[in-house]
Amino acid sequence: MENLSAMAPPTHIKNGGCYVLFLAAIIPGMHIQGNDESVSNVGAQIYRPVLHPSEALPLIGTYTLAKPKGEPCIKATLGAQYIVTIKKKSWYYNLDPSKVLSSGYCHKDAAVLSLTLLDDAASLQFIFKKENNLFYVTKLTASVSPRPVCLGCANETYSGLVERDKLFAASFGQSFKCKSANVLLTSSELSLKLVPLQMQAFSVPNGRYGEEVECFADLNKRVVPTVLGAIVIGLLLIATLTFLFVRDRHRHGYDSL
Repeated sequence: MENLSAMAPPTHIKNGGCYVLFLAAIIPGMHIQGNDESVSNVGAQIYRPVLHPSEALPLIGTYTLAKPKGEPCIKATLGAQYIVTIKKKSWYYNLDPSKVLSSGYCHKDAAVLSLTLLDDAASLQFIFKKENNLFYVTKLTASVSPRPVCLGCANETYSGLVERDKLFAASFGQSFKCKSANVLLTSSELSLKLVPLQMQAFSVPNGRYGEEVECFADLNKRVVPTVLGAIVIGLLLIATLTFLFVRDRHRHGYDSL
């Protein structure tokens, strides 16, 4: 008779995670899913961002790109948040600057800055154009391939683009800056929030930003309260002068009697 105990897995394999690893080795297609932002296959690590049901301010990263001779030609400082809409519910993923790989190129009138994560789990690309004494973003593309938000949900990649005339424009040698949130709808399922944002392309002397060009949203936040305050002060002044004028007329009227 065969020794049945010899056919059983060793005791150290039965216990805890070792038994799981044993099963993963003998059962085709089985994989182990961790609690971090990755999925582990036997012999491979696939990075997958995790979507969250509530939003938080993204971390800010600074990305630079230099010409072959080492002269900086693109500099961008930004926080990026991906907003994925699944069955009318919004999910959020913030780009982690520590995991970003930057690449691209700089030509005389065209430049590209690409920000990607491992395994192309997420990407963000800016295509710049230089026209006369002006630079701007002519096209922005974004994509994210997150872990499914529910058990049994299929793996999906959400992507889209924005093509807009003179997006984030500034004069050559200046930098575009916006403290307010820029929310860009790239597709029906994916939006991108950039907050804050500062960028300069084609010429970044000594790697430093030039004179800042304020975005319209920041200008409104700064100017509108000032204008409203001036209007309120003006109304109060008019009311005070009117009151004094009416009181003075009444006083002269009593004296004549």
